Amino acid sequence: MNAIIETTQITGLHNRILELIEEKDMKSLKSLLQSIEDNMETLYVINELSDKEKAIVFRLLPKDNALAIFEQLDTTLQKELLSSFTNEYAKELIEELSPDDRVELFDELPAKVTKRLMSLLSPEDRQTTHMLMGYEAETAGRIMTPDFVSLRRNMTAEKALQKVRKQAKEDKETIYSLYITDEKKKLEGVISLRKLLIAEPGDILENIMYDPLIKVSTSSDQEEVAHVLKDYDLLAVPVVDSEDRIVGIVTVDDAMDILEDAETDDMFARAGLADVAGKESDRSEALVKGSIWKILRVRMPYLVFSLLAGIAAGFMMSGFEDTLDSLVFVAFFIPVIMDMGGSVGTQSSTVFARGVALGHIDTRRFSKALLKEIFIGFILSLIVGIIVGAIAWIWVGIGYENSYAWLFGLIVAISLIANMTLAALLGFLIPWILVKLKLDQAAGSAPIITTIKDVLGLLIYFVLVATLMSSLIY
Repeated sequence: MNAIIETTQITGLHNRILELIEEKDMKSLKSLLQSIEDNMETLYVINELSDKEKAIVFRLLPKDNALAIFEQLDTTLQKELLSSFTNEYAKELIEELSPDDRVELFDELPAKVTKRLMSLLSPEDRQTTHMLMGYEAETAGRIMTPDFVSLRRNMTAEKALQKVRKQAKEDKETIYSLYITDEKKKLEGVISLRKLLIAEPGDILENIMYDPLIKVSTSSDQEEVAHVLKDYDLLAVPVVDSEDRIVGIVTVDDAMDILEDAETDDMFARAGLADVAGKESDRSEALVKGSIWKILRVRMPYLVFSLLAGIAAGFMMSGFEDTLDSLVFVAFFIPVIMDMGGSVGTQSSTVFARGVALGHIDTRRFSKALLKEIFIGFILSLIVGIIVGAIAWIWVGIGYENSYAWLFGLIVAISLIANMTLAALLGFLIPWILVKLKLDQAAGSAPIITTIKDVLGLLIYFVLVATLMSSLIY
């Protein structure tokens, strides 16, 4: 019930926003957007808008809400929005991002766009961004944020809290872990905000701080850093340079993103498709958001192949005109044989795609999965073949009083079994071949499977009829 209510609310909100945009009533639209308390609700609606409508809504959102929602969007949508924003608005949004999130976004943007956005930043933000981008990819230096609170060991707890309050107002990424440094920024200790809050005002930090036993270097692998945070249950871990000076921190939210990405990569690697995730993402983006020419260039060759094969099938059927003229009932079962094969082929190709995506199919041991799918296809076809064959036997026997009805029923059953088993084989084999050839299996699998299955399935059917029922053909 709640899901229905939420869906109804979102639909109503979406429609109202579209009405106000259509009426060009920006004042009412701004008031409506400011009245929405749940950013997730706004995010759902924004995802359903056109690019132009998204840009309008974003410009009218309260600044804090806009930033929070922007950070939740996927990189593709972030790029589209940034290209539609004015330089002034883009500058406000980019500067509000934490340094590590800003670098992550810049890494995904074209160099020309990154250069434009970089020029909009303040000198301080530009310097910070350049510094982070100077570290090697996949390292702690690349994902750390330089926004952290540093204290001195000779401070009292009272003075330290005053500094924490002041720096917290500057939107430091985290203030739950506080770092003790000397004049040269060398890391000397760490203290939690909780311990600082319960300390006596006159307590000296040197006496209540912990030694910084857990820290990583700027060159540490980011996946190792993520495991450190997870294994030690930390909210943040300090990052030091070669001279043991703290230069930033990596927070737990970044670590979770890293581990999630690493798990996905490992899953594809176990399946023997280490680079599939990135390529499939790029191909999906090209087919959904690419230019018309790009989409046609990917999809049209497969359809041309299907068209030519269909014409060939037509010529092949014309060779059995005598059979169709003599035995009209033969034509009635052509759609059944083709459709059942198509259904099995679609099921198998979907099972393959999902199995690879979730790591359940290891393409390095593909033959095992293929043989199992062929066996399943055979069992399914055996059940369907017996049922449809019996129907064909009874129907032809009653409707046409044909003494060969039982033989025709057998032909239909064998044709279905052959076609459906073939479809199961092709449903696994064709996508696997396309992936191995680094071709787009999403665009190519269905046309190729359907074409091969239809041509061979019909050929088997007509050859059996022409051979086993030749005495009835005139």
